[in-house]
Amino acid sequence: MGTPGGRQAIDLNADLGEEVTDDAALLAVVTSANVACGYHAGSAAIMRAVCDEAARLGVAVGAQVSYSDREGFGRVALDVPGDVLREQVADQVGTLAGIAAAAGTTVRYLKPHGALYHRVLVDEEQAHAVLAGSGDLPVLTMPGLLGTLAGSAGRRTFREGFPDRGYAADGRLLPRAEPAALVVDEDAIVAQALALAGAVDSLCLHGDSPGAVAHARAVRRALEAAGRVLAPFC
Repeated sequence: MGTPGGRQAIDLNADLGEEVTDDAALLAVVTSANVACGYHAGSAAIMRAVCDEAARLGVAVGAQVSYSDREGFGRVALDVPGDVLREQVADQVGTLAGIAAAAGTTVRYLKPHGALYHRVLVDEEQAHAVLAGSGDLPVLTMPGLLGTLAGSAGRRTFREGFPDRGYAADGRLLPRAEPAALVVDEDAIVAQALALAGAVDSLCLHGDSPGAVAHARAVRRALEAAGRVLAPFC
């Protein structure tokens, strides 16, 4: 993304409304908020609080849809029939859309969460279900089936990178159980953010990671020092 002054724009997003981090502090740093829609975390009251603050600060709101799995925080792969998953996604998007509207903003994009995020990169039925349940919302994702199918349907897709996660040789994220899956050193997170910034539209910092707010601030400072303009991708 470019800007009128020629400086390159980049978005910084975080998972919010999950009841595990300082939402207000992260909203003061990021430019897009992936809001948990109640299926893996969150509640109507929490969604409203996040949307109210996002609207006040000009932060873009996205629907962070997931499997119905509060016990596993949406990180357990579930075999949900396509028609059921479609309705679950539609329910989550619709719930957040109504809350966002009451807060004076709109849901501007879709991003799956956790196990669903990774499943739809490789599972055509699940990817179709997520797309069918989310109307025509732009999609934030890594390279994979979800983005390919969305693009084929004429939907806008945006590339995402993860400064605080380890990557495998195939470009996918390392499973969380592996030793190098989580990047926790602030300098390493900043370095990876700068390396990814030229190849993606948005950088994600996990709100449930230790030091999430401090890491987000450090990444934002480094990006701005490198001449990047922080702005919503969508």
